[in-house]
Amino acid sequence: MNHLSIDLETFSSVPIAKAGLYKYVQSPDFEILLFAYSLNGGPVEIVDLAQGEILPEWVFAALDSSDYIKHAYNAPFEWYCLSKFCGKLLPVEQWRDTMLHGLYNGYTAGLEATGKALGLPEEKQKLTIGKALIRYFCVPCSPTKTNGGRTRNLPKHDPGKWELFKTYCIGDVVTEMEIDRRLSAFPVPDYVEKQWQTDLIINSRGVAVDMEMVQGALEIGASSRDSLMREAVEITGLENPNSIAQLSKWLEKEADTTVTDLRKNTVSQMLKDESVTGSAERMLEIRQELGKTSTKKYDAIEAAVCRDGRVRGLLQFYGANRTGRWAGRLVQVQNLPRTYIGQLPLARDAVRNREESKLRVLYGSVPDTLSQLIRTSFIASKGNVLVDADFSAIEARVISWLAGEQWRLEVFRTHGKIYEASASQMFGVPIEKIKKGNPEYSLRQKGKVAELALGYQGGTGALIQMGALDMGIPEDDLPDIVSRWRDANKRIVDLWYSVEGAAAEAIQSGASVGLRNLIFSREYDIEHQLDFMTITLPSRRKLFYANPVLGSNQWGRPSILYNGVNQKTKQWGQLETYGGKLVENIIQAIARDCLAVAIENLEAAGFPVVFHVHDEVVIDCPADKADLDAVVKIMTRTIPWAPDLPLNADGWTGGFFRKD
Repeated sequence: MNHLSIDLETFSSVPIAKAGLYKYVQSPDFEILLFAYSLNGGPVEIVDLAQGEILPEWVFAALDSSDYIKHAYNAPFEWYCLSKFCGKLLPVEQWRDTMLHGLYNGYTAGLEATGKALGLPEEKQKLTIGKALIRYFCVPCSPTKTNGGRTRNLPKHDPGKWELFKTYCIGDVVTEMEIDRRLSAFPVPDYVEKQWQTDLIINSRGVAVDMEMVQGALEIGASSRDSLMREAVEITGLENPNSIAQLSKWLEKEADTTVTDLRKNTVSQMLKDESVTGSAERMLEIRQELGKTSTKKYDAIEAAVCRDGRVRGLLQFYGANRTGRWAGRLVQVQNLPRTYIGQLPLARDAVRNREESKLRVLYGSVPDTLSQLIRTSFIASKGNVLVDADFSAIEARVISWLAGEQWRLEVFRTHGKIYEASASQMFGVPIEKIKKGNPEYSLRQKGKVAELALGYQGGTGALIQMGALDMGIPEDDLPDIVSRWRDANKRIVDLWYSVEGAAAEAIQSGASVGLRNLIFSREYDIEHQLDFMTITLPSRRKLFYANPVLGSNQWGRPSILYNGVNQKTKQWGQLETYGGKLVENIIQAIARDCLAVAIENLEAAGFPVVFHVHDEVVIDCPADKADLDAVVKIMTRTIPWAPDLPLNADGWTGGFFRKD
C-alpha cells in the first residue's frame, strides 16, 4: 500500500470560519492554489496550480485509487476540496486524518499546537508566518488606492511572499508526516477509522433547513430588538442603554441599589427583588429580553446554508478528545435551546409569515419564542420525514452497569423511573408513593437533582450548579441529599476510589491494572519520548493521558497530573484529575461508543443519519420507511462488548426537529 501525504492551499470568497467547509468549497470562485505532497515519506513536492502548473497524471489517478492511502491534517478539508477538483466525491475509506490521530492520543486540535505539544524540532513545526500568508493569498482583500482597487492578491502581486507561501505549504506536509511518525506506536483502531469515515459521509450529507422560517426569524428578531432599544432609550434617556457602565449607573440611581454587574443571573435576581419596581423593573426586563441569543443561531444557519438548502459540517469527530465524543460546529446543535411552547406549527407559521404581533399575543416574549424555535429550523427533505431517537438516561445506565449497582440495573431493566427510584432509596419511601398528587412526590425533585449532579463525585456545589436552589430545595438540605445519595449508591462511590487507585497504581508501577471491564496501563514509546496513562474501555478503544505523574493538589493530597488543554486558558499544560473526574471521562466515553455502534448499525440498515446530539440521532428518510420502532430496535440492539448493559431508547417522527 502506498501512502500519499497531502496539504492544500486554497482561495474562496466565502469565509470558512462562519460558513464551514462545504459552502466554502461550493463557492463558484473556489480554487486550489497549491498542492503539496509526499509519496511514502519521501521528499515533498509542490504543484503551483495558481500559476498554471499541472498535477502529475499519476497523482491525479492516485486520488481515486485504492492502492494509495491519502493522509492529511484535518483530512475532511483536503478530501472535499479534491472531490470538487475531481468532479466527484472521493472514496472516504482511502483517507486518514492525522488530526484524528493526535486527538485520539490525547493531544489538541491544530497542526501548530500539536507539533509543539509533541516537542517537534523547530524545522518540523508549522511555520507561524502562515496565518499572514493565508490572509494575503487565500481570502479577498479590500480595494484601496495603493493596491489598484483589486479585491484579491495573486502570486504576481508579491512573488516573494508567494515563494514563502510555497515553503509554508511544504512545511505543513513535513509537520503532518512527523506527527504521524511520532504517534505511530499508538495507532487509531480500524473501527474508529470506520466511524470517522461514516462521520465524513454524515457531515457531507447535511440536513435541510427551512430558510423561509430562518429569514422570518431574522427579520422579526431585528424588529423586536429595535422596538426594545427605542423603549429603553425613552425610559432611561441614555445614549446607549446597552452600555453596561451607563445602564448600571442609571439603575443605581433609579432603584437606589448597588449594581455589581449585569450578567444574566444578576438581572434575574434583581427582578426578584420586590423593591425594584417601575422604570427600573421594566428596564431590567428589557435587558433580559435583549440578552436573548435568539437570532445568533439563525445567523449561523444563514451563513452556513449551501445552495441546495442544506447545512453541512455540523459535527466534529472526536471534538472532545478526552472522551472521543463529537462536538458541535457552525450552528452548535449540541446546545440548542429547549422548546417549551406549545402549538409549534402555529408558531413556525407565524415566523414564516413575519407575524411578530401574533407571536407576542400568543407567546409573550418574542426573542424567547424565536430562541425556542431555532431547533425547528432543521427539517426533513422534500417528501421525507425525520425520525428522532435517543438513548434514555444513557450515562446513568452505563455507570450503574460499570459499578454493578444492582438496584439501579433492576430499575433500568423494568420501569426505568430512576428519579423516583433514587428518591425511594434515599428517603426510604416506597416508590409507589412517589407520584403526582401525593405529598411524597416532592421527593422526586431531590432524586432528580441528585442523579444529575452526584454521579461523578460531586457535592453540594454540584447540586447548586445543577439548579437545586432554583428548584426550591433549601441550601441546608443539600449536604443531606449528598449523604443519602452516596449511601444508596455505595458501589458507584466505590468505583470513584477504585478508578483513582487503579490509575495511580498504573502510573506508579508501570504495570497494567484490571478493574471491572477496564484496563489501566502506563504505555511508553522511548524512541519518541512519549509517555501515557491509558484506559482501555470495554469497546477496546483507549483514553490517553499524556505525561502522567503523581503529585499533590492544592490541599496537599495525592493527585493525578497529566498534560492536556486547559479549558479556561485553551493552552497546553499540566492538568489535575481525580477518581470522580476519571469516572466521568470513562462513562461518557462508553456512552459515546454506544452511540457510535448505533450510528453504524442505522447506516447499515438504510437509515441515513443527518446529525446527532449527545445521545440522540436524527434520521431523514422517505415517509414509507420512517419506522420509529425499527430505529429504536436498532438503537437498543445488544452491544457485543456490553451484552448485559440495559439500553432503552425513545423518539418521534415529524417534519421538523424538536425536543419532546
